[in-house]
Amino acid sequence: MNARKTASAADGNVTAADSASNVRPVAVIDIGTTLIRMAVAEIDPAGEIRRLETLSQAVNLGKDTFTTGEIRKSTIEDCVRVLRSYQRVLSEFRIESPSEIRVVATSAVREASNRLAFLDRIYVATGIEVEPIDEAEVNRITYLGIQPLLQAEEKLASAQTIVIEVGGGNTEVLIIRGEDVLFAHTYRLGSLRLRETLESYRAPLGQMRAIMESHIRRTVEQVAQHVDLGQQRELIAIGGDVRSAASQLLPDWDPEHPGRLSIAELEGFTQRVLSMSEDELSRTYHLNFADAETLGPALLAYVGLARGLQIDQLFVANVNLRDGLLQDVASHGIWTEDFNNQIVRSAMELGRKFNFDEAHALQVAELSQTLFRALAEEHQLDSRYELMLYVAALLHEIGLFISSNSHHKHSMYLIRNSELFGLSETDVLLVSLVARYHRRASPKPSHEGYSSLDRDRRVAVAKLGAILRLADALDRSRSRRIHDIQCSRDEGRLIISAPHVDDLTLEQLALKQKGTFFEEVFGMQAELRKAAD
Repeated sequence: MNARKTASAADGNVTAADSASNVRPVAVIDIGTTLIRMAVAEIDPAGEIRRLETLSQAVNLGKDTFTTGEIRKSTIEDCVRVLRSYQRVLSEFRIESPSEIRVVATSAVREASNRLAFLDRIYVATGIEVEPIDEAEVNRITYLGIQPLLQAEEKLASAQTIVIEVGGGNTEVLIIRGEDVLFAHTYRLGSLRLRETLESYRAPLGQMRAIMESHIRRTVEQVAQHVDLGQQRELIAIGGDVRSAASQLLPDWDPEHPGRLSIAELEGFTQRVLSMSEDELSRTYHLNFADAETLGPALLAYVGLARGLQIDQLFVANVNLRDGLLQDVASHGIWTEDFNNQIVRSAMELGRKFNFDEAHALQVAELSQTLFRALAEEHQLDSRYELMLYVAALLHEIGLFISSNSHHKHSMYLIRNSELFGLSETDVLLVSLVARYHRRASPKPSHEGYSSLDRDRRVAVAKLGAILRLADALDRSRSRRIHDIQCSRDEGRLIISAPHVDDLTLEQLALKQKGTFFEEVFGMQAELRKAAD
């Protein structure tokens, strides 16, 4: 690997030898519906990623889950066997620490009724902790993986870019313009799920395509609602099935760069694939049986989506979940400023959907952020919680869209049942609870959702909710006249000083009413004073 700088250590710069010694080997493993895939890479101090090895082995996870609802014991043991073989490869690369390995599982494991037994068996047999990631996390990781391509392709910078991956269990859709994620959603449309649906219908061969197209059409109609058909559109297709098609239709395609494929060509190839048996596909296109089984339904879904979105050509990109996982590992799982902005943007769009008081919401969010940072020593929470507090503050009053009575509970309901890009299901629950506690009762074990959190998250909800109440009280007049506050401690009290405001009576009264919860959580009273000008 080439070092970015070569200079003497005396100059304080990093030498090539220093850089090489700081390279860390890592591995990511994706337990999918039909395959368990592993990527081994090394990451240099600058965060650059270099692939060293990629492996994949077929398993029947999706077939089990989507037909019987649970993973068979024999399939679990197949997964143990695969992961043990991967461990032998990892030992050759001297990758042994849990911090150097991330193992995730998607819909086939997540939806299985015996997923806990699966996870426990894998851990007992291999010592590997498998993380079943939810749909929001899959979208986040897909976004991380596709970002380098979006930045490199000038044609995609100004267009409305639709990123689609038809997997075995689900179809992931991201709609991006420039640096903004406009929409992200996971649909229960997958190549293997389609195949299992057909088998459950026991439909004649001649009707199979019509049944699949009917399922695909419903998803297309839902996706189309979020696409501006009056704007320039580009479609990026990712996933193994569409890459298999591209390798046949674009013989000179270099997978290091996106390939351009006409939908008419892809549709013709899809018709040929659907007319062939799995054995014929395996022999003709040198596919394993798992890939041959999903190829036709997946390509039919891509064609249906492209036609429904009135797109004549698509990019085929060699991007997958492992790319996003490696990007996440390279950043040590720290959310970047750009990614935080995407989450905030998603929250703002949700607030506007429910006609929130945007000026008040932003004011409370900024005050919450200031208080969070001022109280860092007391709350001991990391920057992710700061972002979740900010989002909760933006959305704390959206329940007014339903009713002013118990609007805090309505806010919680709307947040929990809405999509916020980049936040996991647990994160969204936490945000919804913080918004709920901006007024009225303190958290109680009987409250919906609260008791399902572990102790650390319950404590975090209480801390964030208490801070949100103070911030909300500071804009009681909704005039945004209190800003640029300073915080200090005085004899067990939190003193909040507000400059350039003559009359603080309304806010002081609101702080007195709302400050009880803060005192319960942090053990000190909050007091608002006029700062010396």
